[in-house]
Amino acid sequence: MDATDDPRVVQLGVEDAAAGLLLSTEAHWNQTEDDWRVFLRDGFVFGIRDGALLVATAALLPYSGNNAWISMVLVTASHRRRGLATRLVDACLETARKRGLTSWLDATPDGAAVYGPLGFTPTQQLRRLKLNSAQASAPAPPAAALDALCARDRLATGLDRTALLTAFARRPGSRIVSASGAIALVRDGRTARHIGPLFADHATAALTLVNAVAQSENGPLLLDAVASQSAFLEGLTASGWTIERPFQRMRFGPATTTGEEVPFAVAGPEFG
Repeated sequence: MDATDDPRVVQLGVEDAAAGLLLSTEAHWNQTEDDWRVFLRDGFVFGIRDGALLVATAALLPYSGNNAWISMVLVTASHRRRGLATRLVDACLETARKRGLTSWLDATPDGAAVYGPLGFTPTQQLRRLKLNSAQASAPAPPAAALDALCARDRLATGLDRTALLTAFARRPGSRIVSASGAIALVRDGRTARHIGPLFADHATAALTLVNAVAQSENGPLLLDAVASQSAFLEGLTASGWTIERPFQRMRFGPATTTGEEVPFAVAGPEFG
């Protein structure tokens, strides 16, 4: 592909999950092939190929209430700085516009500098945290039901994400745990287990549940905390979690939903 070429934007299908995983793996992201299948099955994933090779992607995942999440904006290293990501985000925005959807995304600091001029408005901030040395030393916290997690998610986000959370919960190794008014989903990632979404009545309950999960797991853990939950963040870092990077949540279009509470951790910057 020459710099002067104008490669065609195409919509991808479920059969492209493995090719998408190669891109997110190159970027050292934590998505699995099952994550890609969620976007490809339930959303709109746009891509650009160089011959048979998938070199760039962006996804739009619709939610209830006329909202959608933009994510999986990826370009392989050899094809960057050619405007491919911008073209693919434009395809997502045009699809959202035709369907009357407000678009959301979670951007890195570099990404926020790009999305701001496109018309995205900053909302809340997130912090990606990692615990490198989880070693099982205690039983898992009590199991909770999927319908309880979905109900708490609707309360906090204003969105009905039953399909997404059900897909997560049905995967091998996934579990929903709850204790003292806190509830969370724990699932596999490519390189680390992920905790989230996480809802709780207060920071102490959220920290207690996270600590219980960590004491029942082996290997690294990831969690995407809402930055405004300062006591929760401080408790995590005090117990050995390290902040890897910030994310800026941004919205394109009018606000269409409000939650009744602020979550302590989200499902991931790719899912909201």
